[in-house]
Amino acid sequence: MKKTFAMLAVVAALLFSLNVKAQSSGTYFIGKWNVTVFGTPNGDAKLTFNFSRGTDGKLVGGAIQDSTGKEVSKVTSLEEKDKTINAAFNIQGYDVTLFLEPVDEQNVKGNLMNMFDAKGVRVKEGK
Repeated sequence: MKKTFAMLAVVAALLFSLNVKAQSSGTYFIGKWNVTVFGTPNGDAKLTFNFSRGTDGKLVGGAIQDSTGKEVSKVTSLEEKDKTINAAFNIQGYDVTLFLEPVDEQNVKGNLMNMFDAKGVRVKEGK
């Protein structure tokens, strides 16, 4: 009897753990992200990206702001693969791409043009 009860407890725990999961990759990047790109020729660049789902269900990026809140660019294309994204935009006359992947629920890491490391933190919206 004890073995049966233990077996049922293990099965129940397994089923419960399968149903508990982090944000799906489809919703992970939605929202505002403060991203810092390290070591650029002009120093560390702090940018804010805002990602959302378009009417067609694809991930889209809007305006890109600097640390003062001034719009410095717009995302021109956005490619979403598995749990990563590549955002293309023009900044200071250069066409660049930013690659990001999740670290945990609130943080991302990646690079700009495979040359400069980038780290980002989700902006918590006040309620």
